[in-house]
Amino acid sequence: MSETGNSPVVPGSQANHARPVLWLITLVAVGLSLFQLYSAGIQPLGLFYQRSIHLMLIMMLAFLMFPVFGPRRARGLAGWLLDAIFLAGALVTGGYLVLYLDEIINRAGFWSQTDIVVGCIATLTVLEAARRAVGLGMTVIGVIAILYAFAGPRGDLPWLGEWLPGILEHRGYSLDRLVGQLYLGQEGIFGLPMGVAATYIFIFVLFGAFLEITGAGKFFIDLAYAATGRQRGGPAKAAVIASAGMGSISGSAIANVVTTGAFTIPLMKRLGYRPHQAGGIEAAASTGGQIMPPLMGAGAFLIAEYTRMPYLEVVKVSILPAVMYFGTVYLFVHIIALKQGMQGMARSELPQMRDVMAYGWHFLLPLAVLVVLLVMNLSPMRVGYFAILTMLGVAVLRFLVWFFFVAPGEGQPVTGERLATATRNGLVRLVEGLELGARNAVAVSMACAVAGIIVGVVGLTGLGLKFSSMMLAFSGGNLLLALVMVLLASLVLGMGLPVTASYIVLIVLVGPALTAEFGVPLLIAHLVVFWYSQDSNVTPPIALAGFAGAAIAGAKPMETGFQAWKFAKGLYLIPLFMVYNPEIIMGGPWPLLIWTALTGFLALGAFAAALEGYLFTRMGWPLRVLLLPAIVAVFYPSLMVEAAGAAVMLVVLLGNWLASRRAAMA
Repeated sequence: MSETGNSPVVPGSQANHARPVLWLITLVAVGLSLFQLYSAGIQPLGLFYQRSIHLMLIMMLAFLMFPVFGPRRARGLAGWLLDAIFLAGALVTGGYLVLYLDEIINRAGFWSQTDIVVGCIATLTVLEAARRAVGLGMTVIGVIAILYAFAGPRGDLPWLGEWLPGILEHRGYSLDRLVGQLYLGQEGIFGLPMGVAATYIFIFVLFGAFLEITGAGKFFIDLAYAATGRQRGGPAKAAVIASAGMGSISGSAIANVVTTGAFTIPLMKRLGYRPHQAGGIEAAASTGGQIMPPLMGAGAFLIAEYTRMPYLEVVKVSILPAVMYFGTVYLFVHIIALKQGMQGMARSELPQMRDVMAYGWHFLLPLAVLVVLLVMNLSPMRVGYFAILTMLGVAVLRFLVWFFFVAPGEGQPVTGERLATATRNGLVRLVEGLELGARNAVAVSMACAVAGIIVGVVGLTGLGLKFSSMMLAFSGGNLLLALVMVLLASLVLGMGLPVTASYIVLIVLVGPALTAEFGVPLLIAHLVVFWYSQDSNVTPPIALAGFAGAAIAGAKPMETGFQAWKFAKGLYLIPLFMVYNPEIIMGGPWPLLIWTALTGFLALGAFAAALEGYLFTRMGWPLRVLLLPAIVAVFYPSLMVEAAGAAVMLVVLLGNWLASRRAAMA
């Protein structure tokens, strides 16, 4: 979800779509959203029915929204012919399972030739839809996974096995066995990633779309400005706060950059931030939205499903790490404002808190309903359903109050014609929300479908255990080296995969090693991999969130990417902190929890000061170098070492404050 100014940026909304295609996109998108609402709140469906219908409609949307030859070329006769073939493939993929599910289940393991043919069609259709909606990298990795399954003495491509290193060798599988795994089983295309996308993720993407359509994005941004605008570097601090709120709902760091950055980046530049700094701050803050409870993009639902832990428990343990991350970005922003002598914005330039709340207080009601129902342990899918109903109910109630009570007082009399016009406009907005939610879900659902292919191959070939063995061998049993390997792997994967897919692939490959071989608790292992998967958004050479910020700021992409990388360094440090201080996540005595949290915040603050060379006043290189081993000591699992590191940091930072006081008095 994203918007530039007041106009939503809708994925796949190419100018060269003919009007009938636009109507067809709207029809399919609205139908998909209504189906999801029906299955979420009225009549839950069985596993395969829900996932197959969802994937069928998502793929139809992908083929309609994204022409086969790209958005810059007209479809033409060849393009329409190919699109028609793939649209038929999407219908076959979902329709076959819906119509013949009972027969397929009865012959489980003894597939008919029709089953295999339809499975091949489904696999090819999924790969092509992912190429259009997500990018070529996702499809290439899916194809490599399939070829790997065929490579082996008993596979259909045994010669490929000769090229594999010894540790990656496996028996090889035939087409029938692989298709049965990918299309007709519960570990392939219709596996857990697609299950989460077809239930929890979609309903909350739809909720976010309604928030955007009704103007909630502007409300939250104005709220952040009213709270921080008069402080030094106020717009940048507002960007951090607004991105924390909107990013959790949006499910996309890039969409978050475009949504909040359209407002915050120009104001940051006007206040004195350099263009690449403004773009980097917004990118780092928007990326943090993906780790911010309660929604964490799509991550909270996936982590809950993989770990078999209650969703609310995942949210609760993620609050403190997320606050630490945003606290670090906020401190970076404050330090830069101090270094460059910036002031806050004038009161006259800022929205007043009273006016903001009077305008948009009702946007808080759906969020309150969401939180209350989650605390009551309702299913996240039903929680999203009721949150959407609350949002629509509040919007209707607000309109009725305005129409019958406020408008007449402003000289706009109540008439049947005006009521009909307003009702028609309201229905148009409702359709826009339903359509936008479905459009925004296409990329993540297709990423989950191809991730299912990869997960299915990993399960079939035992690649996960082999990868764990390699990881153990390369790291020599050293946990820190193993975590560095995970970080590098996430960075490489993130260049071609979306965050959600990168997390799924990584946790399947490295999760067993982290938990079984290195003793990292299961939930912490998932959180670490999920956090590291975000890093590709802000790390050059492929820093997509940074590049989006650069486009709005009018800055050079690589410079902006490096700034985003610097501001988002909490993505590296906080996962390490979780691993070496597991009590912060898993619980422990209150004195220990308080000590761990305080030393963590102190270390992150010292890290920001050392990196910028400034806190209360300029900090020389000797002191900055002295802070580094003290920061490392806080991560060491020894109370004495932690205390020594904390003491050094306190002395250095206190000395910096005293130096600033002396400079002020001179």
